[in-house]
Amino acid sequence: MTDQKNLILAIAISIAILLGFQFFVQKPQQEAARQQQQQTDPTARPSGDAVPPGVPGAQPTPAPVAGGAMERDAALQQAPRVPIDSRRLKGSVSLRGGRIDDVTLKDYRETVQPGSPLIDLLSPSDTARPYFVQFGWVAGTDSADVPVPRDDTVWRAEGPVLSTDQPLTLVWDNGQGLVFRRTIALDANFLMTVTDRVENTGSAPVTLLPYALAKRWPTPHTEGFYILHEGLIGVTDGTLREISYSGIRDDREVKQTTTGGWVGFTDKYWLVSLIPDQTETVESRFVWAKRGAADSYQADYLGAARQVAPGASAEATHRVFAGAKEVHLLDDYRDRLGIQRFDRAIDFGWFYFLTKPIFYVIDYFYRWLGNFGLAILLLTVLIKLAFFPLANKSYRSMSKLKLLQPKMMELREKYGEDRQRLNQEMMNLYRKEGANPASGCLPILVQIPVFFALYKVLFVTIEMRHAPFYGWIRDLSAPDPTSIFNLFGVIDWTPPHMLMIGAWPILMGITMFLQQKLNPQPPDPIQAKVFMVLPFVFTYMLAAFPAGLVIYWAWNNLLSILQQWVIMRRAGAA
Repeated sequence: MTDQKNLILAIAISIAILLGFQFFVQKPQQEAARQQQQQTDPTARPSGDAVPPGVPGAQPTPAPVAGGAMERDAALQQAPRVPIDSRRLKGSVSLRGGRIDDVTLKDYRETVQPGSPLIDLLSPSDTARPYFVQFGWVAGTDSADVPVPRDDTVWRAEGPVLSTDQPLTLVWDNGQGLVFRRTIALDANFLMTVTDRVENTGSAPVTLLPYALAKRWPTPHTEGFYILHEGLIGVTDGTLREISYSGIRDDREVKQTTTGGWVGFTDKYWLVSLIPDQTETVESRFVWAKRGAADSYQADYLGAARQVAPGASAEATHRVFAGAKEVHLLDDYRDRLGIQRFDRAIDFGWFYFLTKPIFYVIDYFYRWLGNFGLAILLLTVLIKLAFFPLANKSYRSMSKLKLLQPKMMELREKYGEDRQRLNQEMMNLYRKEGANPASGCLPILVQIPVFFALYKVLFVTIEMRHAPFYGWIRDLSAPDPTSIFNLFGVIDWTPPHMLMIGAWPILMGITMFLQQKLNPQPPDPIQAKVFMVLPFVFTYMLAAFPAGLVIYWAWNNLLSILQQWVIMRRAGAA
């Protein structure tokens, strides 16, 4: 009776912890995020737009026109524009400021629904959530009075469109002997090359410094918690720098001098990065500013000074990546263009040495099988084959333990009151028969790094986003959308999140239960009962994990059951 009470108490405490986490941790976090978004979606705009990285004498950019945020379509009508149109991108370049502030990804939608809106990555400063990149020049201390392009400068376009086959050139004359030309070229994916050129037709030399900046406000929604970095990111002198939005608010400004590298912002699946000439030394910064109700964030760099004599010209080349963090694409830019550690924009985590190879294997199988779910199943088979000798040894030892259970029960009855003597006799029995009571843990322990690496792959790689399996699984990176509490859709009712226990988690729990039935039962009845409860606990916990991970675990359990049953049958333990 005491054992049953302890078991019931243990189960009650476990359920209370799970429910408490749901109500007192997750819901307050979600509510806080919602309130923060409401507070920071600015009806009053920040007092400044984009401030270039400066030197003494550099002029700040003007404040934007006061007023509330506009709808995206209305904001796009506030300035003359040149359209962007390529196979993978659409949008426009604003002639006011000559900035890139309108980019939409043609290949990605917000949800799995066919008619779901496309992903709008960059947005004008008049919208509720501005996000843009800007390039230009600041005047040196000896040229402080020289007019340079600003936010309100209206450029003249030499061309009707920016496309993969047709670069766009913008021109602005400052009226005092300097002609600025900006040429933007777009590749077949998400990379733009911006060449800023200035020609001095006047009679006096000038000193100019090129800059590039990316700016966004207010604080964007993040979902990675502790397993994914979202925020400011860059590589300076070969070192990866990751700063969260809260971290930069504490520091306000972080400066680095670097030769090459890159800086920008990373979201879970998207990246906007500024890439200087990899041979040039620049001053890079991450900056936070509080203006009105909004937190604004800026990543920028300032290049070396150019002395432009009368009749001469100077040039600066920048690259900007604005798109999806596709693994092979970032690898290609890193290798082909020599961009330092550009692939690390994808947060593969501490197990990078394992996580990225697992992605490569899954991706290879996907190209062969045409389905990421099937690729995960095939990967599971390979992992089982790799650990086959270890699992065989473990299952043989477990078979001996199961055959020894009658003798163990005899010892328990004989020495039940003397715990020390019972443990001593048990160890003598294990030693005599060559059985290892910890052997059942080995197959699980060695697969824990694989489990976490696969979870990371499913969580962070855009290739897994919206990747379907079969049946009701339309997104392997999202939890199983069904629930036993509405009979898997038979009842027209959407259960709360805590009751979303889908079909695949239940299948996983069943395989875990069957596998435990094959294992020798612990001699302690309390332990035996707790172990039998574990499949139900794991079913509930894994219901919120990506479906691809649950499918992997269920398939892995099924293969383990088959392997274990064959070995135990040969040993006479099944």
